[in-house]
Amino acid sequence: MSNVTPTSRPYAVVTGASSGIGLELAKQFAINGYDLLLVAEPEGLDAAAAEIGKFNVSVQTLGVDLKTKEGIHAVRDAAAGRPIDAIAINAGFGLGGAFIETDLHKELDMIDLNVKSSVHLAKHVLPDMVARNKGKVLFTSSVAAVMPSPFEAVYGATKAFLLMFAESLANELKDSEVTITAILPGPTETNFFHRAEMDDTKAGKDKKDDPAEVAKKAFAAMEHGTGKAYVGSFKNKVMGMMADLLPDDVGANAHRKLAEPGSGVSVK
Repeated sequence: MSNVTPTSRPYAVVTGASSGIGLELAKQFAINGYDLLLVAEPEGLDAAAAEIGKFNVSVQTLGVDLKTKEGIHAVRDAAAGRPIDAIAINAGFGLGGAFIETDLHKELDMIDLNVKSSVHLAKHVLPDMVARNKGKVLFTSSVAAVMPSPFEAVYGATKAFLLMFAESLANELKDSEVTITAILPGPTETNFFHRAEMDDTKAGKDKKDDPAEVAKKAFAAMEHGTGKAYVGSFKNKVMGMMADLLPDDVGANAHRKLAEPGSGVSVK
């Protein structure tokens, strides 16, 4: 972990900050004058810090496994002594495939990272934010949260949990100056689909949103205190809003067409 001298700038924590949406969120914080604690698996973290350091803000790095209590406590210790003005709870991963065939251990790890670590981090940071009556929390959910997610059943459920958790906290804190934002990106040009073993799906093959644009809209939503924000392309916003309105079986069938193994392979 790199150490920095505290400054008068606001201070933010970003998890999953070494690549993808997390790295782009970190850039948005830096562009807007935040010092940063970047949290991720060690691989790629130094390169991310060097990139963020170009914005002339102070950067700490912490390479930990957030699936563990030790990793969460390390985040708490790394940020000790300095109020957290904002946190982007973004770390997570997915896994595609038929539930009866997917790896249970990977799915339990996914629950530990996507759900348990998010609750644990929120429990650490929110009491101090409420005591100071100041702070912003951003959760990275997904458009998958608003529809059944066949062939991503566990992943979709974790993201639905995050959305409901964020909206519940937002209501609890509505009379304070602490804001809770859940962002719902659609398919984004990151390593997500490869890591999720979904390269052969329609979602994996189709054109995806730019993570920089997703992060820019996500940061703006957080700054405005928006509770639930579809971020990315207009197509993603429409898809999410339609899923909110249409029967669940319609949403499930739409998701199935994107996520079913082999759906991205052309038939000749």
